[in-house]
Amino acid sequence: MAESSSPLQNHLLAALPAQVLSRLLPHLRLIPLALGEVLYESGDVLPYAYFPIDSIVSLLSVMESGASSERFGGGQ
Repeated sequence: MAESSSPLQNHLLAALPAQVLSRLLPHLRLIPLALGEVLYESGDVLPYAYFPIDSIVSLLSVMESGASSERFGGGQ
């Protein structure tokens, strides 16, 4: 992740009203993630909310039959 990266590159964060964003910014951290890194497994408690700025995050759902579906979301 480039040093010039900013949480405001995430379109959801950038759309927040300034008053709300100013309360959130002190709690946000830029965290580099490796390609293929798993953010959480089924049944895990999510310890963080992720706001991607220069990546794609996917949700992989595997059914009992073994079939799977994948949904994508991300930034820029």
